[in-house]
Amino acid sequence: MKTRVYDCPKCYTRAITARALIAANTAFLKHGVRIRFFDCYRPNSVQYIMWSVVPNPQYVANPVKGSIHNRGGAVDITLETLSGKPLDMGTDFDYFGKPAYHDATDLPAQVLANRKLLKETMESHGFWSVRTEWWHYNLKAASAYPVANFQWSCAMGDPL
Repeated sequence: MKTRVYDCPKCYTRAITARALIAANTAFLKHGVRIRFFDCYRPNSVQYIMWSVVPNPQYVANPVKGSIHNRGGAVDITLETLSGKPLDMGTDFDYFGKPAYHDATDLPAQVLANRKLLKETMESHGFWSVRTEWWHYNLKAASAYPVANFQWSCAMGDPL
């Protein structure tokens, strides 16, 4: 987004989404990696901000309809080593272009292997991906929840 849309880094999801993420992370740990979060639940008011920056439904859901992020059922993630080093996924998170697509094949073998591990593991735990973003996963079971605008406050000392 190239602009700050949250006051502090908190990752909220619905309980059903959290349980599926814990199960997926347990599977990732067997490969010596774990989930790193970029974005989780997103208040609908933030969806409006994002839409004003990128009004393209291929990348940002129209806030009038809301997104699965606004329902607590979507996460933007990558994988990192157990020491916290992100795996190479070929592009930055929120890179809007064909190299970020799941069907991009003109990438180094290790990048393709990292993306495959991420996608196959997440899908085996009830998530589905969108074609244009290797980092975005929606929990199928959470897509019917209502759009929410829950806001949280940042406690003193929370890192930004």
